[in-house]
Amino acid sequence: MTESLVPNFSILLVDDEPAWLRSVSLTLARAGVNNILTCSDSREVPEILAGGRVKLVLLDLTMPHVTGEALLTMISEQHPEILTIVVSGMNQIETAVRCMKLGAFEYFVKTVEEDRLVTGVLRAIRMLELERENQAISDRILSNQLRHPEAFVNIVTADRAMLGIFSYIEAVAVSRQPLLITGESGAGKELVARAVHCLSGNNGPLVAVNVAGLDDTVFADTLFGHVRGAYTGAEQARRGMIEEATDGTLFLDEIGDLSIPSQVKLLRLLQEGEYFPLGSDRPKRLKARVIVATHRDLRAKEAAGEFRRDLYYRLRTHQVQMPPLRERAGDIPLLLDFFLAEAAESLGKRKPTPPKELAQLLATYSFPGNIRELRAMVYDAVSVHRERILSLDTFIKAIGSARDKAPEVSTPDRNVFSGLERLPTFSEAAELLVTEAMARSGGNQTIAARLLCISQPALSKRLSSRS
Repeated sequence: MTESLVPNFSILLVDDEPAWLRSVSLTLARAGVNNILTCSDSREVPEILAGGRVKLVLLDLTMPHVTGEALLTMISEQHPEILTIVVSGMNQIETAVRCMKLGAFEYFVKTVEEDRLVTGVLRAIRMLELERENQAISDRILSNQLRHPEAFVNIVTADRAMLGIFSYIEAVAVSRQPLLITGESGAGKELVARAVHCLSGNNGPLVAVNVAGLDDTVFADTLFGHVRGAYTGAEQARRGMIEEATDGTLFLDEIGDLSIPSQVKLLRLLQEGEYFPLGSDRPKRLKARVIVATHRDLRAKEAAGEFRRDLYYRLRTHQVQMPPLRERAGDIPLLLDFFLAEAAESLGKRKPTPPKELAQLLATYSFPGNIRELRAMVYDAVSVHRERILSLDTFIKAIGSARDKAPEVSTPDRNVFSGLERLPTFSEAAELLVTEAMARSGGNQTIAARLLCISQPALSKRLSSRS
């Protein structure tokens, strides 16, 4: 398998000393940076930059033919989109200040520790990637068109907010930064993760891990793997999920349930881009895009001290908030039709015809379980279906049962009439209830009557008495 290039633009090292070029190339490669070009003749730099692949230059100052300062000036004037890091043998404040004024992003002395140089390069890469991603987001929003609608074929929607999310996903899919997907259970977070993986261009697999309930040791073993003899019972070495996801995507679901020690491990993985299998003192590189999801309110957990602030801000570089089904009720007819066809095929039946009142009935329900709950309702109804027209009864029972089991809303005063200067009469209150039920049911008397727990003839008689 061909190794993917990181970053997705080239980094040019310019120095007349081949030994330095080899040394820095190896140092960056150990840090996971392998898209590197080298040049030992400064006269060739303009032609290399004209190719458009280079976005970051590491530049020596003291070179024959064309000096580093001359190249720095040329890059600043002709290629302002390129960042330049000066790596010089001269430890002089005046020289460093002059280079920064000429447009250098960083200035390092060659004798500096390798870790500091690598950190500077990684910081420059991250800035360039974020600039590109922000531009891509702006372009997608302005164009209001999807370039790869096929990536979202498994997400059934015509909702404008969802289409906006699709545009955002297209823009950040190729990023190497983490993506945080939040939303209620059953809202479709894993489908979004799969769409991002599809658009990422990564040729490795999507590896999904539900981390809810994993203690610190199991979490580390699951993600990092272990070497033989790492602990009692570890008779064979085992690859962790990170390694299984090489050149692909690692999807960690229910990230809000991680313990603090596990959060620390995840933070280090994201910051350093490396990890240690249990029992090993040799680090391995993270070579996968990390996507995390949760139905928890991470901001609230962070404020309560239950989620590390540094990890929270590291994860939310890119964030998608999935709306609940009750906020995209217009999608219910589409989802209903999709799940009816899926359930019929799965159960070996003909696709039943839904009664015209069904979509309106479902629109009156809040769906705490979201799309997953709707799917379960449809499968249950199709499984007992016998006639050509699908029965409403199964859905009515499911909705009624769910409402009966719903927790009581804890409010200081649940009396809707409390505080009113004048109480409505029975007739006025009944009129308000009928009006609201008819509005929620889209004018369908059958559905409105069920909401009011009265018969349809009784509702019809009351409506007739209005005129």
